[in-house]
This record gives sequence, C-alpha cells and structure tokens, in this order.
Amino acid sequence: MPVNLTAPDPAQLASVAGVSLGIAEAGIRKANRKDLVVVILAEGSAVAGVFTQNRFCAAPVQVCQEHLAAGAGIRAILVNTGNANAGTGADGLARARRSCTALAAQLGVKPEQVLPFSTGVIMETLPIERIEAGLPAALADRSPANWARAAQGIMTTDTLPKAASRTLTIGGREVHVTGISKGAGMIKPNMATMLGFVATDAAIDPALLQPLVKAAADASFNRITIDGDTSTNDSFVLIATGQAGHARIDSLNSDEGQALQAAVLDVSRQLAQAIVRDGEGATKFISVQIDGGRDEAECKQVAYAIAHSPLVKTAFFASDPNLGRILAAVGYAGIGDLDQSLIDLYLDDVHVARQGGRHPDYREEDGQRVMKQAEITVRVDLHRGEASSTVWTCDLSHDYVSINADYRS
Repeated sequence: MPVNLTAPDPAQLASVAGVSLGIAEAGIRKANRKDLVVVILAEGSAVAGVFTQNRFCAAPVQVCQEHLAAGAGIRAILVNTGNANAGTGADGLARARRSCTALAAQLGVKPEQVLPFSTGVIMETLPIERIEAGLPAALADRSPANWARAAQGIMTTDTLPKAASRTLTIGGREVHVTGISKGAGMIKPNMATMLGFVATDAAIDPALLQPLVKAAADASFNRITIDGDTSTNDSFVLIATGQAGHARIDSLNSDEGQALQAAVLDVSRQLAQAIVRDGEGATKFISVQIDGGRDEAECKQVAYAIAHSPLVKTAFFASDPNLGRILAAVGYAGIGDLDQSLIDLYLDDVHVARQGGRHPDYREEDGQRVMKQAEITVRVDLHRGEASSTVWTCDLSHDYVSINADYRS
C-alpha cells in the first residue's frame, strides 16, 4: 500500500493553456490497459529536459536529446508503457524514430518536433505497429482536462497515478503549473526509473527553461531513492506554452521568476515524493536530513549512504531500532576526515546518539515508537559546518522482492 498517498482528484488538476492530452489502450504489453499517451503542445511552446546519466540509456532518451538539440520547436510528446525500448541497439533507435514519424504525420509537423518516451521491460523489441495503430484513438481522446487519465496511462508497477498542480498570479494573470510522473522501482538519483512531465502556461524566455528544469530536478527527482538502481529511461521534461498573457519573464531572479520557480519546484517535489511513497513494497516514507556539513555535496553523500543501505532499509521495515546501521552508513559514506566523536543522530524527536556514542537517555522503546510510524525523519548532525541536505527514501520489504521477481510474468 502507498504511504499516505491517494490518487489525484481530476478536478484539482488545472488545465494548462496550450496543452492537450490523449490516452489510448494500444496493447503494447497487456490488453485492456491504458499504455499510450500523447501530449500536444501549441506552436511556440518551449521545452527543456534532463535525462538519465546511465550510459546504457534507452533509444527514446537518445532521440529526445537529438530532437531537443535540433531546436525545431517541440509540438508533441509520445509516451508508451510496457516496453522500455532499451538495450535494443540500432533497431530500437529506428523504432523510436518511426514512432516520431508516425505521430508527426498525424499532426502535420516534422518528426524532430516529437519527443518519444518509453518505460517498461528492458531489452525487448518495441512493438511499433501497435503504437502506430493506437495513435488515432489517442489523438481523438485529447483534451486539456486529461491530466489525471494521462498520469494513469504512463504507469508501470505504480499502484497509483501521480499528479500535482499549482495556480499562481503573475502580472495580474492566472498562471498554472501542472505535472504528472511515474515510478515505483529502479529508483536512484541521476535520475530514477521515472518519467516526469510538468507544464506551465507562463510566458518565460526559452533560454531560462533549461536552468529551471535542472534546478527543479536537483531539488526533487534527484533527491529520491528506492533501491539504488539507476534506470536507462529516466526523463524529466518542463514545458512552457507562454499562453497565460502576462509580460515575459526574462530573469529567474525577478519576483515573477522566483514565483514561477517556486511553483515548479513545489509540483516537482510533490511528484518526486509521490514516487517514494509508492515505492515497490514500501510501507514507510523516510526523510534523511544531514546537517552540519562543510558543503551540500558531502551532506548528500552521507544522506545517500544511509538511504541506499539495505540493512538500514530492512530495519525500518521491521520497525527494529538497530540504529548502529545508520552510524555505520555515515562512517562508510566516504568522508575521509570525518570525526565520529562529533556526530549526533536523531529519529524524529528522539536523540539516539550524542558525540558519536549512545545518548545516555536513549531508550530502545523510544526508537521503536518512531520506527513504527509511517513517516520518519532520520537526522544526522556532522558538526563540521553549516551545510544541510535532505533526501527521501522508503523501507525495503518482502513485497519489493516479490514484485521484481514476478515483474515480467
């Protein structure tokens, strides 16, 4: 069961002027399942993205990067589930390009104006004929109000669709930021096995979109981990249609730029945390906060050592306050001059370790009380400086093994 996560209410997801979405059942892997999504963008929309750092990246990731670099002006996004089109060599690239050509022909645009995305099983041939056959139904279905259904259409092992929306005012005009994401396993920063799409009708200098999407990813999707596996298909895309009607934002440091950035970050963080809450087999949502580092990089280094540890994660699943595992992870995080005699460890309000040793007032029943909660904060103070960083993770359960053992069946 997801941890304090519910399906999005379609009525709470604002339409974004210049964006329409259509969903179809193409039978890509299983019959009677929404598995094909098209997102149509108004002419003049700006698009930027960040992608997996896995060097064995999937064919659609490669094609997306090529098409964004071409600068032709993106007019459509095509997403299929059930097949990752990764580990498929030259044939996979040809099939990803063919999917772009097929959608472009339907819309009367160029193939390089289409971005393809795939998610699902790796090293299987993309059934391009099924995608082509499903496109007319997806296009006939398109509507600006289809965000919730699109969130369902991009799911794989997710148990719930993931979507979020914010509305703000810029220059006296109402501006909307709405996004969807998918992901539940093979989740690790840089990025995770996830797809994320966030759109806004704000008018913004297209040159600002890439730094904005990178900043949003670094503060959201690149701060989550479920199992420490970096996928081949991860993609996070930010769209700005410019149709809200206010004066164009030319600086992210302006009041308007800061307001938009805050809304985009808020939506991105909610989507990223929803992925962790819906982690495969997850029963607990865990925030790992590291304070007192010399810089943010070393704080993140320690946070990920804790968040990736199978021993830590299984202890949380069992509600077993075997908290020496956390201290051990801090110690092997790779900070060569770390002084263990300075370290404090907290579980929520419980002070577990002080100056590198067990706090004299710590009682195991207090630790277990916190460990039984559905949401837990682990806080470590390194007492080395003023920097802090937080990442989000979940526990590791029996169900995680079962889900991944049976994934292809």
